[in-house]
Amino acid sequence: MHSSPLTALCPATAEAYLPSPFSEAYAHSVQPRPPQPYLRPKGSSGRSVLRLSLSFTLPGDLRSACIARTATAAALEAHGLAAYVWPVTYAVTELVSVTARMSPGRELYVSLRHRDDAIRLLVWDQHPHHAEPALADLCGSRRRRALWLLAAVVENWGGEWGVCEEEQPRHGSKSWAVLPR
Repeated sequence: MHSSPLTALCPATAEAYLPSPFSEAYAHSVQPRPPQPYLRPKGSSGRSVLRLSLSFTLPGDLRSACIARTATAAALEAHGLAAYVWPVTYAVTELVSVTARMSPGRELYVSLRHRDDAIRLLVWDQHPHHAEPALADLCGSRRRRALWLLAAVVENWGGEWGVCEEEQPRHGSKSWAVLPR
């Protein structure tokens, strides 16, 4: 069983930490390959327009932040959005790292879109709703505090960010950032 010196940010999930989905044997047997983005031309005219629309699911592990950062950087560069690489890769790294600590061992969903001259980043985790208000407030406070550097970067770029709970009957939380050009 894999143990980590880092604990879950949520006090309710700290004692229910699951083992890492990455095994040491697997990590040594597979050489990482840079991700190849899927480019889908859009538009009704004869000229193709490449739009960024990337979604993927990752294991709830801190090492998933590196995967998200690499895939995001490759997609941005492939779509001619190199000016966004630094702030967006920083944002996805922070969001995936924090959401992985909120729901260790559970899958995370990452969505990256370029619309209306802005990059929209969404990370959804499977963190359960808390019935007890004090626990919900503590959990939300820890999540927001853990994202203080993200807040500074997004504010510096003139963007917005936030965290909200998923509406019932679904469970989980959505963390998002919008970075304008």
